[in-house]
Amino acid sequence: MCYIQLEIIKIIKVDLFIIFYLNKIINLISINYFLYFIETKKIMNKKRNQGFTLLEILLAVAALVILASIVILAINPGKQLADTRNAQRSADVNTIINAVYQYAIDNDGVLPAAISEETAATATTTDNCLETSVASGCSINLATDLVPDYLVEIPSDPRATVDLNYMIYKDTVNGDRIVVSVPVELEEQGKSISVTR
Repeated sequence: MCYIQLEIIKIIKVDLFIIFYLNKIINLISINYFLYFIETKKIMNKKRNQGFTLLEILLAVAALVILASIVILAINPGKQLADTRNAQRSADVNTIINAVYQYAIDNDGVLPAAISEETAATATTTDNCLETSVASGCSINLATDLVPDYLVEIPSDPRATVDLNYMIYKDTVNGDRIVVSVPVELEEQGKSISVTR
């Protein structure tokens, strides 16, 4: 039994020896890590105090300018706004012609008296301009016939002026059909908007 006890004591001594040296190694590693951390922090502080170089700032600004120009070209706000105004014009022209025909249905086929008989060649923007609150210099006033029974108000072009708005006339060449259109002066992107019924 004594022999076994001696072996156990030898193993414990070896284990204590290993533990002692492992502890020293760990202490050395932690001290080295601590010193490394301090050196790294000193380097970072030096770099932080220096700030950005002029080249870095110029490159960042150039990259932002390039990205902004790409985004603006992709979005193209002028075209988007023109498309929106053209969509509004199409809706307004259809609203006006629907109101005129609803009036004619309710009055046994008689159109509002303010609509002049013209041809496409003789129709002018001043003689066939719809009167609205915006376009007060126009000659055709349908508000007395259409407002409030068929329309809440006479629509005006998104870019209407005092004497320029939607045109309406009765085309005598094409079977007395009603034409509501956007004057050439208000067209955008070369899109002609007109409804004939």
